[in-house]
Amino acid sequence: MGVEAIDQHTPQLGPEGIGLAAMPTALALVECASPAALRECGSRLLRDSLGLAWVECLFVEGSGRWLGRDHGEGRLDCDDFRHPYAHAIRRGAPLTLGVAEARTRLDHPDFQAQVAALPGGLRLQIRPLRALDGQREWLGALALAADDEAVERLADDAGFAAFEALLCRLWARLARSQGERQRSAALRESLAKLNDGARRQKLAERLAEALLGDSAAMQRLRSQVIRAAETNLAVLLQGQTGTGKDCVARAIHRFSARAEGPFMAINCAAIPEALLESELFGHAKGAFSGADQAREGLIGQADGGTLFLDEIGDMPLALQAKLLRVLESGRYRPLGASDERCADLRLVAATHQPLRERIRDQRFRADLYYRLGQFPLSLPPLGERREDIATLAQAFVADFCTREGRDEVGITPAALRQLRQRDYPGNVRELKNLVDYACAMSPPGADLDAAALPAEASETREPAAEAPLAAPSVAVDDLRQALRDFEAELIRQRLRYFDGNRALAAESLGVPKRTLAHKCRLLEVDAP
Repeated sequence: MGVEAIDQHTPQLGPEGIGLAAMPTALALVECASPAALRECGSRLLRDSLGLAWVECLFVEGSGRWLGRDHGEGRLDCDDFRHPYAHAIRRGAPLTLGVAEARTRLDHPDFQAQVAALPGGLRLQIRPLRALDGQREWLGALALAADDEAVERLADDAGFAAFEALLCRLWARLARSQGERQRSAALRESLAKLNDGARRQKLAERLAEALLGDSAAMQRLRSQVIRAAETNLAVLLQGQTGTGKDCVARAIHRFSARAEGPFMAINCAAIPEALLESELFGHAKGAFSGADQAREGLIGQADGGTLFLDEIGDMPLALQAKLLRVLESGRYRPLGASDERCADLRLVAATHQPLRERIRDQRFRADLYYRLGQFPLSLPPLGERREDIATLAQAFVADFCTREGRDEVGITPAALRQLRQRDYPGNVRELKNLVDYACAMSPPGADLDAAALPAEASETREPAAEAPLAAPSVAVDDLRQALRDFEAELIRQRLRYFDGNRALAAESLGVPKRTLAHKCRLLEVDAP
């Protein structure tokens, strides 16, 4: 804001005023870039020119209820008449009183702390400040302390009045300008978050092709994977065996800035301890018996990309220390080599081991655990997302048909029902193995049926045909599902009674055959 921006009606400072040269004063105030800087500059100019014992400029906060201070703690309630600022603002006029009188009559602790160091013989003057435009909003208050003569002289000083008017005009304009900038910044930030959220949502939808499932747990996991991929932090994947840690690691690499680089993976539990160090760090020629030529390890091969260490909980302690150095410095030394090498890689580690327990047992380094866990991710077991079993099973059937060159087939409702009922200690991997076995046992072109599933998965939990319908359980906590289960069981019993004849079963239930067929599809009920 330049000097020409000052309103032409602002009173001009003159040499007969408070002793401030007009142009230097105006320039000092106009060059202030913020209301806080303006308040500090104005207080300093008044204090230096008049030799006042104390000058402080307080501001009204956005709510209009509180007076804040640029220096010092505490804020003052504009409706609390235990301090003089409330009196001056409510009156809309300056308030003058002695310091000794203020200490006796006004007991606000923050105000008393402000004036504690002032001599009792001085006079206080509190001047409320308002914007000099059409809005006339309160800006704050100017507090002065001086002897009686100096305070009385201010009342008729035209230069002081001009200074105060200039201070208020500049303050109001800077406050409005700052508010507009803050609103613009907030708007830009909101738009950026909105665009960023939309971008992440699109990436998560693409990720659904690799990490299947519409359950809340999988949606949350996909969102976390996208977040992890945007960083270069080490990721620690924890979850039961068969939950898909390898798939998640590959997804993190695929959606990261290192996607064009290599993805190297190793299972630390599958390689003997004597060979694991060589696999990771590589070796020089002649490093050990049989090392006829130099070999680059996985750390070197992963340079510029991602290294996935599966089952890191089984890594020997000696190798853990060497891996920690790679993570902290990016440097490593192959076996038998004399020189160190550098590797720029992103590490993703996975384990089903309870690492905290292994730390207590001194089988895993605590410093490595905290370095690996910069971005921890927990993979949900299949038992916590049973609603995804149908989607996964259908995808595994399609994958089997593609691998074996068979025509595409489906999966019957009875088979899906029995797959949902099964416990899965092996999680998604176990489900895939079950589906592959059942597909292999099914005739080509035939849908996968419950009869093709292994015996422990095909044991039905339905009551015998002659058994009466079970009474509703008092522990029902989902009425809709309970009604669906009861209706499905009734239909199954009627179909068994009529040897699968849907026409007779529908007639006995008093519904059209088409309605019964629709309910059978909806409730996944098959004819016996």
